[in-house]
Amino acid sequence: MTQQAHPFHLVDPSPWPLTGAAGALLMTSGLAMWFHYGYTVLMLMGTALVLLTMFQWWRDIVREGTFQGHHTSPVQKGLRYGMVLFITSEVFFFLGFFWAFYHASLAPTPELGGCWPPTGITPLNPFEVPLLNTAVLLASGVTVTWAHHSIVEGNRKQAIQALWLTILLGFYFTFLQALEYHEAPFTIADGVYGSTFFVATGFHGLHVIIGSTFLAVCLLRQILFHFTTGHHFGFEAAAWYWHFVDVVWIFLYLSIYWWGS
Repeated sequence: MTQQAHPFHLVDPSPWPLTGAAGALLMTSGLAMWFHYGYTVLMLMGTALVLLTMFQWWRDIVREGTFQGHHTSPVQKGLRYGMVLFITSEVFFFLGFFWAFYHASLAPTPELGGCWPPTGITPLNPFEVPLLNTAVLLASGVTVTWAHHSIVEGNRKQAIQALWLTILLGFYFTFLQALEYHEAPFTIADGVYGSTFFVATGFHGLHVIIGSTFLAVCLLRQILFHFTTGHHFGFEAAAWYWHFVDVVWIFLYLSIYWWGS
C-alpha cells in the first residue's frame, strides 16, 4: 500500500519497550542489592536506563501525536480507554491496602492489645500536617481543573499559570509528607499499624511524585505550543490521574489518619 487507508496508528518498531524492561529489571534487582549489601551501582544504572527510555519514548509519542498527525479520533478514543483501564487497575491496587487496614483495625487481635491503634502506638494528629496536606491536594485539584478549562478556551497564559501552581502544590505535598515521615513516632517495622500506614501513604506519595512529573511534562508541552483547544489528550490523561490521586488521599485521610487514630 502506498498510502494509509484507515484511521488507526500502526506503531513503527521501537527499541524502548526492551530498554525499559531491562532498566526496570536492573533497578529492582539493584534495589534488592542496595537493601542487603549496600551496593548501589546496579540500581543507579537501572534508574538511568529507565529515565533515558522515558525521555525517548515520550519524545517519539509526542512526535507521532503532535507533528505527524497519527493520533486521529479513533486512536485518541483507544488511548482514553487505555487510561481509564489503567486508573481502574490503580483503584484495585489501593483497594488491597485499604482491605489490609480495615481487616486489621476492625477486629484487632489480642497481639495488638485488642484495640486500634495497637497498644504502644502513638498515632499522628489528623488535624495538623495531614489536614494541611488534604487542603494542599484539594487546592491542586482546583488548579488542574482551571488549567484544563484554560486550554479548552485557548487561554494559554492562564493554562501555564495554573499548571505551575498545580506542580508547586504537588511538590509542597511531597515535602510535607517527607517531614511527617521524619517526625513520625513509629516506623514501618512497628507491626501491622506501621506497615499499613507507611505502605499505603508511601505508595500514594509515589503516585503524587509521578503525577507531578506527568504535569511537568504537560507544562513543557504547553509552553512549546503542543496543545490546542481540541487536541490535548496528554494533558487530560494527566488531569484524570491527578484527580484519582486526590480521591485516594481523601479516603486515606478519612480512614488511616482520622478514623484510624
